[in-house]
Amino acid sequence: MTSSTPRRTVLAAALAAAAGTAATGPAAAAVPTTPSGPDCAASDCAAEGGDRGHAPAAGLVDNRFWSSYTDWRCGTAAGTQAVAGRRPGLVLDTPTGRLDYTDPHTGRTSAWEYASWTSPVHTPAVPATEVIASWNAETPPGTWLQVELSGTYSDAGTTPWYVLGRWASGDDDIRRTSVDDQTDGKSTVWTDTFAIDDAASGLRLSSYRLRLTLYRTPGSDLTPTVWRLGAMASDIPDRFTVPASEPGLERELDVPRYSQNIHVGQYPEYDNGGEAWCSPTSSQMIVEYWGRVPTAEQLAWVNPAFADPQVCHAARFTYDHQYLGCGNWPFNAAYAAGYPDMNAVVTRLRSLTELESLVRAGIPAITSQSFRKEELTGAGYGTSGHLMTVIGFTPDGDVIANDPASPSNEAVRRVYRRREWENIWLRTKRYDANGKVRSGTGGVCYLFWPVEPAPGQHRALQALGLV
Repeated sequence: MTSSTPRRTVLAAALAAAAGTAATGPAAAAVPTTPSGPDCAASDCAAEGGDRGHAPAAGLVDNRFWSSYTDWRCGTAAGTQAVAGRRPGLVLDTPTGRLDYTDPHTGRTSAWEYASWTSPVHTPAVPATEVIASWNAETPPGTWLQVELSGTYSDAGTTPWYVLGRWASGDDDIRRTSVDDQTDGKSTVWTDTFAIDDAASGLRLSSYRLRLTLYRTPGSDLTPTVWRLGAMASDIPDRFTVPASEPGLERELDVPRYSQNIHVGQYPEYDNGGEAWCSPTSSQMIVEYWGRVPTAEQLAWVNPAFADPQVCHAARFTYDHQYLGCGNWPFNAAYAAGYPDMNAVVTRLRSLTELESLVRAGIPAITSQSFRKEELTGAGYGTSGHLMTVIGFTPDGDVIANDPASPSNEAVRRVYRRREWENIWLRTKRYDANGKVRSGTGGVCYLFWPVEPAPGQHRALQALGLV
């Protein structure tokens, strides 16, 4: 039911030891990219809604995503080009460099040419202890991309360029991967999450830039296309409990139901098989809720004797070869956005009320939580990290979830007590079965929606700073 190495568990343990760990150089140095230049004029960025994707009010969470034609023009391009149209994007135009990249997971060295784009500096409404990036893109065979972050601390120091992911739609050219051992003694990247090492010190990330590097086979005219790039920055205080919210919605969305457990033992090369596929199973449920499905050609590699081959497909194409799991949050969002006309982000919600606003608009959410067996009545298990899909609320306000940690597809629909579920999802600290303090995800979720959402869906997403 969980990924092999739950992210927040690793993060909590690592932060506890960080003060005694010597700083090492970021692995970003392994893939050099062109330094960024000055940003475009502020007047240009203000035009055509250039500030879209920025949370409208201060709080615990700040979202900033670049996706419009103006957004792409307002960054610093080094060989990339903004493309207008129904779905504006960024493509590789004129290569500015060449790289021999040795894939750490295959040992194969290949030559690539590249170009880059660097976002304007973004100052989040909340100085951050954590930042999680996500992107929506397509990389045809012979191409891939890298996402990096660099920022300024509240003490005026600066971070190095941290790699937040090396990603491709497929897995033939490079192996999709996060990068370990990136720290400067003040902050560290844990799989897909930038984190301040000692939040209690008061140090925060005051601003940041994202850098996108697009790679292709030398001499070709191939290019990745990136439609959305951004990040969620947050400063969630340590808390074992959160205030109870009042029920405000009765609604249930018709979301397909898939069990990860019917895939136990299948394709063990992807995180030991289905028992660890909660994240891709949840992602596939929501992809299909929006009417998108993989083609027969895309599923041809799956053993025809296996039920729900699309779940196996999702596991393969969300798998992080460094993390050794399918639970890399941005990789799941990128997988979902690979379907026609889909947007996807990783963010945090601040309350169950915000989640109700999304369900009211017809948008289900994939949530991340950890708990002991006795903390969630009816689950029948405990977990150090698990993804499930929230599809509605009962008349009493209890949470209706498609929980992939179920014995069959028919058993996936569950009703969980509102107060219990709210607390295990939104808290940042918890006690495990041995009484040791562990971390919680603090409201992390994935949200997927169509490029052209209904008006009510657009308003709900806009209220969260996502469009």
